[in-house]
Amino acid sequence: MAEAHQAVGFRPSLTSDAGEVELSAPMLQEIYLSGLRSWKRHLSRFWNDFLTGVFPASPLSWLFLFSAIQLAWFLQLDPSLGLMEKIKELLPDWGGQHHRLRGVLAAALFASCLWGALIFTLHVALRLLLSYHGWLLQPHGATSSRTKTWLALVRIFSGRHPMLFSYQRSLPRQPVPSVQDTVRKYLESVRPVLSDEDFDWTAALAREFLRLQASLLQWYLQLKSWWASNYVSDWWEEFVYLRSRNSLMVNSNYYMMDFLYVTPTPVQAARAGNAVHALLLYRHRLNRQEILPYEKIFNTTRIPGVHKDHIRHLRDSRHVAVFHRGRFFRVGTHTQSGLLSPRALEQQFQRILDDPSPACPHEEHLAALTAAPRDVWAQVRRSLKTQAQEALEAVEGAAFFVSLDSEPAGLTREDPAASLDAYAHALLAGRGHDRWFDKSFSLIVFSNGKLGLSVEHSWADCPISGHMWEFTLATECFQLGYAADGHCKGHPDLSLPQPQRLHWDLPDKIHLSISLALRGAKTLSGNIDCHVFPFSHFGKSFIKRWHLSSDSFIQMALQLAYFRDRGQFCLTYESTMTRLFLEGRTETVRSCTREACNFVRAMEDKEKTDPQCLALFRLAVDKHQALLKAAMSGQGVDRHLFALYIVSQFLHLQSPFLDQVHSEQWQLATSQIPVQQIHLFDVHSYPDYVSSGGGFGPADDHGYGVSYIFMGDDVITFHISSKKSSTRTDSHRLGQHIEDALLDVAALFQEGQRLKRRGLGEDDSGHSRDSLPCHTRGSRAPTTATNF
Repeated sequence: MAEAHQAVGFRPSLTSDAGEVELSAPMLQEIYLSGLRSWKRHLSRFWNDFLTGVFPASPLSWLFLFSAIQLAWFLQLDPSLGLMEKIKELLPDWGGQHHRLRGVLAAALFASCLWGALIFTLHVALRLLLSYHGWLLQPHGATSSRTKTWLALVRIFSGRHPMLFSYQRSLPRQPVPSVQDTVRKYLESVRPVLSDEDFDWTAALAREFLRLQASLLQWYLQLKSWWASNYVSDWWEEFVYLRSRNSLMVNSNYYMMDFLYVTPTPVQAARAGNAVHALLLYRHRLNRQEILPYEKIFNTTRIPGVHKDHIRHLRDSRHVAVFHRGRFFRVGTHTQSGLLSPRALEQQFQRILDDPSPACPHEEHLAALTAAPRDVWAQVRRSLKTQAQEALEAVEGAAFFVSLDSEPAGLTREDPAASLDAYAHALLAGRGHDRWFDKSFSLIVFSNGKLGLSVEHSWADCPISGHMWEFTLATECFQLGYAADGHCKGHPDLSLPQPQRLHWDLPDKIHLSISLALRGAKTLSGNIDCHVFPFSHFGKSFIKRWHLSSDSFIQMALQLAYFRDRGQFCLTYESTMTRLFLEGRTETVRSCTREACNFVRAMEDKEKTDPQCLALFRLAVDKHQALLKAAMSGQGVDRHLFALYIVSQFLHLQSPFLDQVHSEQWQLATSQIPVQQIHLFDVHSYPDYVSSGGGFGPADDHGYGVSYIFMGDDVITFHISSKKSSTRTDSHRLGQHIEDALLDVAALFQEGQRLKRRGLGEDDSGHSRDSLPCHTRGSRAPTTATNF
């Protein structure tokens, strides 16, 4: 998602004019520190690590084993084959009366050793099993006997009722790919977008890199992969995110939308109450390690630094920070008896909405500082921490940030297209001063009850926050629900104290900084062109009918749409997950392949027949699937090249090839928003109650950011962004090209079906085409607004 912008813009600040290359002590130190950080994370959650470390066994299994050994000993059987007697001899002699105690201790030590050996064996077996990725390479719907056997063994060894980190110690480490394979795949990926001359020059740089520098850099990466949990993830977080000095707004954050067609209640405070309660229920389950995603969702803030930010995560927080009409409040979420009910939370939010007190001077625009360049905000924050430490701590130490907006948002019947665009813009940037962009996420509640999230990217990737958002929407709507009058169910708690108004003692020297930050935030916000449209002609069910990957189908349509928009091909960034590995995050799928370009050219060539285009389309889809599976299994291109580049910077080793790779621009950044918990939604009975996805800013000043989500079986929602300052891009124009491209591709299959029927001698004149889009290749699709 937004990581494409950060990946292009990062500057490691490690270069030096020194030309001498050595086996750098700082490089070895950095590898040592990477491993140290991994071990510190394990030590910080010792008890949970103990429980997950023994998984799939449990402490009760040790007790059972110990009891069995004691029973055997009582029956004068020695299951240890003499080892317990040896252990007793090594124990101190405390006198005859403690002889029985020595026997119990010997049995406990033997049971512990045997238990540990069995657990170690289970972990090794499970890690070997999870290292198998052959199932990724099999055709859709086909499962080999080898994979079936593998799946059965995984179920046997994985135990029941795993917790959040139960498989951490069993996950394999992300492999370091062969540098020769990575360079070969890279050259293959850039061939479609480079001229012959430029490609020959790049290939020469690659050959020089393999001959002179690759082996040394690869050696360091192999060393790190053996010592640290993951050879790339910690550097990705640090150099791509935390060392970036750009504004977080638009450049790094992304947003998640509410239900598209329905709003469960128009009462703003009630929607906030249920949503906050649902989010904190999710946190409760997360703390108990009952759910899958990530530990840093809550109680987390990105703290600005002059050269590098850091992530501050608290073990717990019993309040949320709330912003309304330029004022900040601290709202407690718990009492001594536990989490506040949704009705009690609604009452607290309503008190804030009813509070007539005005904002203090400059308080209204204070949050614009979090949208400023990071080094500027870091310097101002030092003064702010001295003058308003309590208020700052209340915001940064909150479970999350809540913005009660004074304006409505969401889809309207009067102007559906414009209203959705405004909704997306409000979530991505707001007014530049009404979001605390440093928080892990901000919950935005509009005056008409519509919801949304603004998410900071460094702590985790979209599937993590998406998992939480699905749970929140399903819980607040279907489980908590609302009374007939739109309020939360239950009764208010009049004994609760009023929400605490935060007071900021802002020194005069900060006033100018706030004004400058606000001006920059408004400029950046005003330059973003957002466009959201639901494509309702067909959806995932139509694509699956042709035994195709729905993601690959969309990616090929995006290639066709971009070519029609710009008249050329470009490097395309598609984010995918590497969660099959310990501490894995993301990898890039380079979707603009030679096969995709051949398909696009055929579609634009009127002499090519539909069967020819269809054959090329299937080849392009197969190639994209191969790249996707390679990326998911740790054999991608970009993270490996990124890590090699970081090592070269630590060693002060200049590599023209890696510099060339790093300078690339991603003019089309794409991402699919996955629906991970479909069991929470009844899409057949309530098809409108599905999240409409989210979006992010463009990765390049002259590029596009495109995300998409499959809403149920028959709708695909697209989120497009670009910059108004660019004369080359137009989000609405690309949206129209995407719609045309999807209908054109669907027409290929429709025509193929018609020809197949004719070849079989069937009369297709009576067949219904209601389930297929009626469209002729190259014709103009209806405007987006008519789809509503």
